[in-house]
Amino acid sequence: MEGAAARRLGREARRRVHPRERDPVQPAARRGLSVHRVHPVHAAGEPRRGRARGALGRLGQDRVRHSHEVTGFTVWFTGLSGSGKTTISDLVAPELERRGLLVETLDGDVVRTHLSQGLGFGKADRDTNVERIGWVASRLTRAGVAVVVSAISPYREARRHARELVEEFGPFVEVHVATPVEECERRDVKGLYAKARAGEIPEFTGVSDPYEEPEQPELRLDTMGLAPEQSAQLVLAKLEELACV
Repeated sequence: MEGAAARRLGREARRRVHPRERDPVQPAARRGLSVHRVHPVHAAGEPRRGRARGALGRLGQDRVRHSHEVTGFTVWFTGLSGSGKTTISDLVAPELERRGLLVETLDGDVVRTHLSQGLGFGKADRDTNVERIGWVASRLTRAGVAVVVSAISPYREARRHARELVEEFGPFVEVHVATPVEECERRDVKGLYAKARAGEIPEFTGVSDPYEEPEQPELRLDTMGLAPEQSAQLVLAKLEELACV
């Protein structure tokens, strides 16, 4: 009895310090409350139930409707190292943002330092890298994002698989930056082509490894006769033609 009395006194003392403490014998709240039992918090003076009224309510409904109408897409720049893929994509992406689109860029070199860290440059690893980029692009496309990919992606089959992943959710626009290897080598300030020809860099696309050109890209850019800004405008025009923007 003394033990029971002591425990009761202890509970009463705790309630005085923590008045919201629940008695151990009090039944717990019932689980499984349905979502419709939860009501949003309203500012003072606003109606607590019923549909939103007035301009604010219509605006909210329009935003919800718009979120379901937005279709994402992926524009995929492929070409040799030094062809101008990144330069052009870096001009296209800000313009898409200026037009009000949510944009994400996936640069092949950057992806290799994060998502594909540890992969080599043999065909199997290159295909794995492209597949990973394609998968991420497909998820972003599904979420309504305009995805701008810049990756050498030298093999047709890997690009075809990336297209299949993306087209499940939105358009895939392949842009072949068709700069000849001689011009890429001339532009190469890092001397990568020279090192590859000297055997210092194995498995280098365009020198010791093949580049399989796209057979039917949505757009082919000949950068020999175009400034980067002109190439970017051609890409944007193609996106408009395909009703992506």
